[in-house]
Amino acid sequence: MNERTVSTVAQLRELYGYPSPDALAVKIVLKSLDRHHRAFIALSPFMMLASANAAGWPDVSPRGDLPGFVTVVDERTLLIPDRPGNKKLTSMSNILENPHVALIFLVPGRDESLRVNGTVAITTDLQTLTGLSADGKTPRSALRMHVEHAHFHCGKALIRSRLWAPPHMEENRKALPSLGKMLSEQVAGVTAADAEARIDVSYTQRLWDEPPP
Repeated sequence: MNERTVSTVAQLRELYGYPSPDALAVKIVLKSLDRHHRAFIALSPFMMLASANAAGWPDVSPRGDLPGFVTVVDERTLLIPDRPGNKKLTSMSNILENPHVALIFLVPGRDESLRVNGTVAITTDLQTLTGLSADGKTPRSALRMHVEHAHFHCGKALIRSRLWAPPHMEENRKALPSLGKMLSEQVAGVTAADAEARIDVSYTQRLWDEPPP
């Protein structure tokens, strides 16, 4: 099969063209967080963190908590608490090799999203972490992000996907087996009941805290 592919930026631009000189998509990219960005982050209970290691291998990690869990320190600084996870530490390991990251914030019911890019460092400063506590639990670390640029992203993707349409959310819950059932078919020696029991403990007892290493 001789598939045609795009291999240069020139070919890509020939295919799609360029934004118009007065395109809002270009003009809205700011070098710091304004009051609208801050308000959006304060309402957001969910964001996605994109990182890559030194070799360029990418990863995207979901991060969620109560609305406003990401703290806006000032117009160029964010604090992102690290809640209990799977201990694979993919994002953290990537950041130690390559500090450049990208975030996408979502607010339920809003079709628009907020994109923020910059560099991050992992902090274990106790005073900082105490201010990021949730449910009485202090995170072991947090990401301190230096914002390089931020902009709102139009809602076409979410409108097309009908992401917030309640009937479709219920249909999606019923369309797939439970996570425990799927994992039991992917991992040898793990039963659906065992997987479901582990997931239940994680979801009910380890949202903000976990046993020490």
